Amino acid sequence: MTSVPWGWWPALAVTIVVLLIIDLLAHRRDTTPSRRAAILWSVFWVAAAALFGVAVTLGLGRDAGEEYFAAWLLEKSLSVDNLLLFLVIFSATGLNENDQRRVLSWGVCGALVARGVFIAVGSTALERWHFLIYPLGGLLLLLGVKMLWPQKDTGEPPKLLTWLKRRLPLTDDVEGHHFFVRKGGRWLGTPLLLALFAVELSDVLFAVDSIPAVFSVSETPFIVYSSNLFAILGLRALYVVLSGALAQLRYLKHGLAAVLCFGGLKLVGGPWVHVPPGVSLAVIGGVLFVAVLASLLHTRLSKRLSAGSGSRRPERPRAPHALPSPRAH
Repeated sequence: MTSVPWGWWPALAVTIVVLLIIDLLAHRRDTTPSRRAAILWSVFWVAAAALFGVAVTLGLGRDAGEEYFAAWLLEKSLSVDNLLLFLVIFSATGLNENDQRRVLSWGVCGALVARGVFIAVGSTALERWHFLIYPLGGLLLLLGVKMLWPQKDTGEPPKLLTWLKRRLPLTDDVEGHHFFVRKGGRWLGTPLLLALFAVELSDVLFAVDSIPAVFSVSETPFIVYSSNLFAILGLRALYVVLSGALAQLRYLKHGLAAVLCFGGLKLVGGPWVHVPPGVSLAVIGGVLFVAVLASLLHTRLSKRLSAGSGSRRPERPRAPHALPSPRAH
């Protein structure tokens, strides 16, 4: 299935607009939501994505539903990994929590448009030149292996921020909630604009692996785009929930690397080996579940070991052993 009845597109547009209005009305106040509220909102976005997946299953068939859920789960997991870079960007630009949410809101809107453009171009290219699945599959394999490559944490700002600072006229300090301010007769960008540009460009770079990965699950533009939309919409709430726990998901990259390699092999071997959508869903869900579970178990074990070592009583220094007296000859 590479196309759906035209009525599904306006239904998707209306659904997304209604959800965006609900999100904007619920977050009108300039306050950071509590962790509990963020968890409830995350549950809401997951439920909305699941209900839409049920509608796809009932309206377009079981295979379409399995493709949607597999694609949504894949994109959601990749977006969690992307949040770690967003956290580094916000820390380097010195934005408070309210400004971080504001930048993420605009970043989500930009990502919705950018992903649509990428998916439209990608689906058109694959329809005309289907042999492109082979270089895309090779790209996914390369990205999966590269994700496992150890990276040194230098503690310096991302290179993307340094590159943008050299090319954008910027102020040094945050100017309220403004992205632009007028000083000395010219318009200057604020750190909010710097962070927004960095987030948008990061999403473009992330699309290099996420879009080919989702095409390995489904080549139907509607399935690909709708799964991307529902994976992106809940990023703000998910950021609040995971901002303090992202570092603990130490094995998430290993799981994502395995999923990307699976997608690459699926694209390359597609003409010879058919992988049903249900199998793709089971593999993606199973690998990510194991990665998250292993991360949580490692964190719990580390806490127990640190607590055990901290509770031990310091041993009393023992008296040195007496040296043996020299024997008389």
